[in-house]
Amino acid sequence: MTPPWLRPLVDAAARARPEDLSRFAPPERATRQSAVLLLLGDGPAGPDVLLIERSPDLRSHAGQPAFPGGRIEATDDGPAAAAVREAVEETGLDPAGVDVLVTLPALWLPASRYVVHPVLAWWREPSAVAPVDRAEVVAVERVPIAELADPANRLQVRHPSGDVGPAFAVRGLLVWGFTARVVAGVLALARWERPWNPGRVEDLPDEVVRLAARTAARSDDVAATT
Repeated sequence: MTPPWLRPLVDAAARARPEDLSRFAPPERATRQSAVLLLLGDGPAGPDVLLIERSPDLRSHAGQPAFPGGRIEATDDGPAAAAVREAVEETGLDPAGVDVLVTLPALWLPASRYVVHPVLAWWREPSAVAPVDRAEVVAVERVPIAELADPANRLQVRHPSGDVGPAFAVRGLLVWGFTARVVAGVLALARWERPWNPGRVEDLPDEVVRLAARTAARSDDVAATT
Protein backbone atom coordinates (compact mmCIF):
# COMPACT_ATOMS: atom_id res chain seq x y z
CA MET A 1 0.00 0.00 0.00
CA THR A 2 1.35 3.40 -0.94
CA PRO A 3 1.82 5.90 1.91
CA PRO A 4 -0.56 8.86 2.30
CA TRP A 5 2.10 11.38 1.25
CA LEU A 6 2.47 9.68 -2.14
CA ARG A 7 -1.21 9.36 -3.01
CA PRO A 8 -1.67 12.94 -4.30
CA LEU A 9 1.04 12.30 -6.89
CA VAL A 10 -0.43 8.94 -7.90
CA ASP A 11 -3.87 10.52 -8.33
CA ALA A 12 -2.45 13.44 -10.32
CA ALA A 13 -0.32 11.13 -12.47
CA ALA A 14 -3.43 9.46 -13.81
CA ARG A 15 -4.52 12.83 -15.26
CA ALA A 16 -1.10 14.15 -16.23
CA ARG A 17 -0.41 15.53 -19.70
CA PRO A 18 2.98 15.67 -21.44
CA GLU A 19 3.10 19.43 -21.01
CA ASP A 20 2.89 18.99 -17.23
CA LEU A 21 6.35 17.40 -17.28
CA SER A 22 8.15 18.67 -20.35
CA ARG A 23 8.06 21.21 -23.15
CA PHE A 24 8.23 18.43 -25.73
CA ALA A 25 5.72 15.74 -26.68
CA PRO A 26 7.01 12.92 -28.92
CA PRO A 27 6.71 13.41 -32.68
CA GLU A 28 4.39 10.97 -34.40
CA ARG A 29 7.11 9.07 -36.26
CA ALA A 30 9.58 8.70 -33.38
CA THR A 31 10.77 5.11 -32.98
CA ARG A 32 13.60 5.22 -30.42
CA GLN A 33 12.03 4.25 -27.09
CA SER A 34 13.41 4.51 -23.55
CA ALA A 35 12.13 4.47 -19.98
CA VAL A 36 13.20 6.06 -16.70
CA LEU A 37 12.28 5.07 -13.15
CA LEU A 38 10.88 7.71 -10.80
CA LEU A 39 11.42 5.69 -7.64
CA LEU A 40 10.09 7.31 -4.50
CA GLY A 41 10.57 5.93 -1.01
CA ASP A 42 10.65 6.74 2.69
CA GLY A 43 14.28 7.61 3.28
CA PRO A 44 16.38 8.57 6.30
CA ALA A 45 15.49 12.24 5.74
CA GLY A 46 11.87 11.68 4.73
CA PRO A 47 10.30 10.99 1.33
CA ASP A 48 12.93 10.89 -1.38
CA VAL A 49 13.62 10.05 -5.02
CA LEU A 50 16.45 7.98 -6.46
CA LEU A 51 18.85 9.81 -8.79
CA ILE A 52 22.09 8.79 -10.44
CA GLU A 53 25.03 10.78 -11.76
CA ARG A 54 26.24 9.55 -15.13
CA SER A 55 29.93 9.12 -15.86
CA PRO A 56 31.65 12.11 -17.50
CA ASP A 57 33.20 9.64 -19.96
CA LEU A 58 29.91 8.59 -21.56
CA ARG A 59 29.14 9.61 -25.14
CA SER A 60 25.55 10.58 -24.27
CA HIS A 61 24.30 12.68 -21.32
CA ALA A 62 27.81 12.61 -19.85
CA GLY A 63 28.11 13.75 -16.24
CA GLN A 64 24.43 14.54 -15.87
CA PRO A 65 22.27 13.73 -12.84
CA ALA A 66 19.31 11.66 -14.04
CA PHE A 67 16.69 9.11 -13.15
CA PRO A 68 17.85 5.53 -13.62
CA GLY A 69 16.80 4.28 -17.03
CA GLY A 70 17.70 3.60 -20.62
CA ARG A 71 16.67 2.05 -23.89
CA ILE A 72 13.67 -0.30 -24.02
CA GLU A 73 14.97 -3.60 -25.35
CA ALA A 74 13.01 -6.15 -27.39
CA THR A 75 13.20 -8.53 -24.43
CA ASP A 76 11.53 -6.03 -22.05
CA ASP A 77 7.85 -6.40 -21.28
CA GLY A 78 7.14 -2.71 -21.85
CA PRO A 79 8.42 0.55 -20.32
CA ALA A 80 7.92 -0.46 -16.68
CA ALA A 81 10.01 -3.61 -17.05
CA ALA A 82 12.71 -1.67 -18.90
CA ALA A 83 12.85 1.08 -16.26
CA VAL A 84 13.20 -1.38 -13.39
CA ARG A 85 15.77 -3.49 -15.26
CA GLU A 86 17.90 -0.45 -16.04
CA ALA A 87 17.68 0.73 -12.42
CA VAL A 88 18.88 -2.68 -11.22
CA GLU A 89 21.76 -2.65 -13.70
CA GLU A 90 22.81 0.89 -12.75
CA THR A 91 22.27 0.95 -8.97
CA GLY A 92 22.05 -2.68 -7.83
CA LEU A 93 18.65 -2.18 -6.18
CA ASP A 94 16.52 -5.22 -5.34
CA PRO A 95 13.53 -5.17 -7.72
CA ALA A 96 11.47 -7.27 -5.29
CA GLY A 97 11.02 -4.17 -3.14
CA VAL A 98 9.74 -1.98 -6.01
CA ASP A 99 6.03 -1.55 -6.76
CA VAL A 100 5.32 0.06 -10.14
CA LEU A 101 2.35 2.43 -9.79
CA VAL A 102 1.74 4.14 -13.12
CA THR A 103 3.46 5.05 -16.37
CA LEU A 104 3.30 8.78 -17.00
CA PRO A 105 2.75 10.32 -20.46
CA ALA A 106 5.51 9.72 -22.98
CA LEU A 107 7.92 12.65 -23.41
CA TRP A 108 10.46 13.67 -26.03
CA LEU A 109 14.17 14.11 -25.40
CA PRO A 110 15.40 16.18 -28.36
CA ALA A 111 19.09 15.94 -27.42
CA SER A 112 19.18 12.19 -28.08
CA ARG A 113 15.95 11.87 -30.12
CA TYR A 114 14.38 9.36 -27.76
CA VAL A 115 10.79 8.95 -26.62
CA VAL A 116 11.01 8.68 -22.83
CA HIS A 117 8.42 6.85 -20.72
CA PRO A 118 8.62 7.98 -17.06
CA VAL A 119 7.58 5.13 -14.76
CA LEU A 120 6.42 6.09 -11.27
CA ALA A 121 7.14 3.49 -8.58
CA TRP A 122 6.97 3.08 -4.80
CA TRP A 123 10.10 1.79 -3.05
CA ARG A 124 8.18 -0.43 -0.67
CA GLU A 125 11.27 -2.17 0.71
CA PRO A 126 14.38 -0.04 0.11
CA SER A 127 17.63 -1.89 -0.52
CA ALA A 128 21.25 -0.82 -0.63
CA VAL A 129 22.19 1.05 -3.80
CA ALA A 130 25.52 2.09 -5.30
CA PRO A 131 27.07 2.43 -8.75
CA VAL A 132 27.31 -1.01 -10.37
CA ASP A 133 29.62 0.03 -13.20
CA ARG A 134 31.52 3.27 -12.63
CA ALA A 135 32.18 3.51 -16.34
CA GLU A 136 28.48 4.38 -16.61
CA VAL A 137 27.37 5.69 -13.20
CA VAL A 138 29.63 7.48 -10.72
CA ALA A 139 27.14 8.22 -7.95
CA VAL A 140 23.73 7.16 -6.66
CA GLU A 141 21.75 9.48 -4.40
CA ARG A 142 18.48 9.30 -2.51
CA VAL A 143 17.49 12.96 -2.72
CA PRO A 144 14.83 14.10 -0.22
CA ILE A 145 11.74 15.68 -1.75
CA ALA A 146 12.00 18.42 0.90
CA GLU A 147 15.41 19.42 -0.45
CA LEU A 148 14.12 19.57 -4.02
CA ALA A 149 11.16 21.69 -2.92
CA ASP A 150 13.33 23.99 -0.79
CA PRO A 151 13.30 27.42 -2.50
CA ALA A 152 16.98 27.86 -1.58
CA ASN A 153 17.86 24.93 -3.84
CA ARG A 154 15.83 26.01 -6.87
CA LEU A 155 17.00 28.17 -9.74
CA GLN A 156 16.96 28.42 -13.51
CA VAL A 157 19.99 27.82 -15.72
CA ARG A 158 20.84 29.42 -19.04
CA HIS A 159 22.43 27.40 -21.83
CA PRO A 160 24.75 29.28 -24.25
CA SER A 161 22.00 28.82 -26.86
CA GLY A 162 19.85 31.13 -24.76
CA ASP A 163 17.52 28.39 -23.55
CA VAL A 164 16.53 28.80 -19.89
CA GLY A 165 15.11 25.98 -17.80
CA PRO A 166 14.60 24.80 -14.22
CA ALA A 167 17.40 23.41 -12.10
CA PHE A 168 18.04 22.11 -8.60
CA ALA A 169 21.28 22.39 -6.62
CA VAL A 170 21.13 19.48 -4.17
CA ARG A 171 23.60 17.04 -2.61
CA GLY A 172 26.46 18.46 -4.61
CA LEU A 173 24.53 17.89 -7.85
CA LEU A 174 23.22 20.37 -10.40
CA VAL A 175 20.06 18.74 -11.70
CA TRP A 176 19.05 20.41 -14.95
CA GLY A 177 17.62 19.72 -18.41
CA PHE A 178 15.09 16.95 -18.94
CA THR A 179 15.43 15.54 -15.42
CA ALA A 180 14.91 18.92 -13.77
CA ARG A 181 11.81 19.62 -15.86
CA VAL A 182 10.30 16.30 -14.82
CA VAL A 183 11.18 16.91 -11.16
CA ALA A 184 9.60 20.38 -11.33
CA GLY A 185 6.49 18.88 -12.94
CA VAL A 186 6.23 16.20 -10.27
CA LEU A 187 6.52 18.77 -7.47
CA ALA A 188 3.73 20.81 -9.06
CA LEU A 189 1.47 17.80 -9.77
CA ALA A 190 1.78 16.52 -6.20
CA ARG A 191 1.41 20.03 -4.75
CA TRP A 192 4.77 19.67 -3.01
CA GLU A 193 6.06 22.83 -4.68
CA ARG A 194 6.89 25.81 -2.47
CA PRO A 195 7.09 29.42 -3.64
CA TRP A 196 10.53 30.08 -5.13
CA ASN A 197 12.28 32.75 -7.15
CA PRO A 198 12.29 31.93 -10.91
CA GLY A 199 14.23 35.15 -11.41
CA ARG A 200 17.34 33.44 -10.06
CA VAL A 201 18.99 32.59 -13.38
CA GLU A 202 22.58 31.38 -13.66
CA ASP A 203 24.67 30.33 -16.64
CA LEU A 204 25.36 26.63 -16.97
CA PRO A 205 28.95 25.92 -15.87
CA ASP A 206 31.38 25.59 -18.76
CA GLU A 207 32.18 21.96 -17.94
CA VAL A 208 28.48 21.05 -17.95
CA VAL A 209 28.05 22.70 -21.34
CA ARG A 210 31.09 20.89 -22.71
CA LEU A 211 29.83 17.49 -21.60
CA ALA A 212 26.31 18.19 -22.89
CA ALA A 213 27.76 19.01 -26.30
CA ARG A 214 28.72 15.35 -26.70
CA THR A 215 25.08 14.32 -26.73
CA ALA A 216 24.22 16.97 -29.32
CA ALA A 217 27.09 15.88 -31.54
CA ARG A 218 26.13 12.22 -31.25
CA SER A 219 22.49 13.07 -31.99
CA ASP A 220 23.59 14.78 -35.21
CA ASP A 221 25.62 11.70 -36.15
CA VAL A 222 22.59 9.45 -35.61
CA ALA A 223 20.33 11.74 -37.64
CA ALA A 224 22.77 11.68 -40.53
CA THR A 225 22.58 7.89 -40.72
CA THR A 226 18.81 7.43 -40.35
